[in-house]
Amino acid sequence: MTSLPTHTEKSLGLVIDLDTCVGCHACVTACKGWNTENYGAPLADKDAYGAEPVGSFLNRIHSYEVQPETGPAQLFHFPKSCLHCADAPCVTVCPTGASYKRQEDGIVLVNETDCIGCGLCAWACPYGAREMDPVEKVMKKCTLCVDRIYNENLPEEDRQPACVRTCPAGARHFGDLADPDSDVSKLVAERSGIELMPEQGTAPVNRYLPPRPKDQPPEFDVLAPYLEPVAEEPKGFLGWLDRTLERIG
Repeated sequence: MTSLPTHTEKSLGLVIDLDTCVGCHACVTACKGWNTENYGAPLADKDAYGAEPVGSFLNRIHSYEVQPETGPAQLFHFPKSCLHCADAPCVTVCPTGASYKRQEDGIVLVNETDCIGCGLCAWACPYGAREMDPVEKVMKKCTLCVDRIYNENLPEEDRQPACVRTCPAGARHFGDLADPDSDVSKLVAERSGIELMPEQGTAPVNRYLPPRPKDQPPEFDVLAPYLEPVAEEPKGFLGWLDRTLERIG
């Protein structure tokens, strides 16, 4: 089985603002595009509009309708990908060492040349963040765009994961969560960022910023006065027209 590093020099990860995410799926599209054309084997995408589509994604958006105790129901969008856990069970169950966690930055990766497609890592992951590519028959997962963030051929502003760079709402943030002075660490501290399923004991690096409380709806409908009939019985010309049409009908 594969061992985890005793410590990592950095803990690179994502901070996702659930209050800002609008569920547009731009991050999903950007992730699919970048990871199909660059790092590792392409992500499968066959017969996308046919009767039996086959494909794999490293990032997905789940949408939930929540009914608060008072007020109307609210819709929340929940992006989910690999959380690059400090105590990653997907790594320790790998029989070939294909899954591993990097000591220099804490990113969890898969060496696809060593992956035998046994699926043990997918069974071990409590977040469902790994996906077997149905064509390549190797395990795929979020890499935090490791081939972007260290790519000196890209402009500095593009050295971020594709999902972060693409998000039109600014809901996704990337940085070193082991550095208390980093922008992402400060954001987590200010907004009380939370781990996903901490009871699993995997110590995920990624954090989620909870939605802010929404303003309560007004006690009355502001449009109600305008929806009331002008008069119970129409008068004048309109009254005559109304009576005439009734007789004709």
